[in-house]
Amino acid sequence: MNTEIWLVRHGETEWNKLGKFQGSTDIELSEEGRNQAKALKALISVDFDAAYASPLVRAVETAEILCRDTGLTVIPCEGIREINFGIFEGLTLEEIEHKYPKEMSKWRSDETEGAFVGGDLSILNASNRAAATIRDIADRHPGKRVLIVAHGGIIKAGLIGLFEWKMTMYHHFYVDNTAITKILFRDGAYPVLKSFNETGHLV
Repeated sequence: MNTEIWLVRHGETEWNKLGKFQGSTDIELSEEGRNQAKALKALISVDFDAAYASPLVRAVETAEILCRDTGLTVIPCEGIREINFGIFEGLTLEEIEHKYPKEMSKWRSDETEGAFVGGDLSILNASNRAAATIRDIADRHPGKRVLIVAHGGIIKAGLIGLFEWKMTMYHHFYVDNTAITKILFRDGAYPVLKSFNETGHLV
C-alpha cells in the first residue's frame, strides 16, 4: 500500500523577489504568489484525502487556494514551519556573505550538522523535525494522497532527513515557488522520491 505525499512550496512573496532569507518571519504572498497558487490549482486534476500547511501565512494562503471548493480543511502543522535561520533572516545571500563570512562558510561546509547561528541552530535539527513530521503525516493516512504546503528550506531539509543525505546537499538544489515534489511511502515506511520540483504550471 503506497501513501503519496505532495510537498508544495508556497507562492512568491516580496521577500522572495528581493532574495531575502525569510525563515520564521511571517511574510504574506505577493499578488504574483497568489497567481502562482491559482495556476497550480487549475493544473491539479487529482483529489487529496487531507491537506496540511505550515502555520506561516504564506503557506496557509497557498494551501487555502489549492483546497478551494474541495471540502478539505487545511490543518496547520508546526512541524513543517520554515527553518528559523537566526541571524541570517531578513538578509540576502550577498549580505550574509559580507556580514557573516565565517558563519556562512561553516554552514556551507559542515556535512554533519549544517550549523548556523540562532533559530533552529542547524540544518540537522530542521531536517530531523521535517522528516519526522512528514513520516507522521504519512502514517496517519495510509494508502492516501496528502498535500503538504510548506517552504523551500524545510522541504529541502525534509528530503535530506528522509533520504539520509549529507547536510551540505542543502546548498546544491533549489525548490521553486509553488513547485511540487512527490514522495511515495511504500508499504507505509519506505520513502521513494517520485518527482522533484515540478513547475509545469509556471510561465
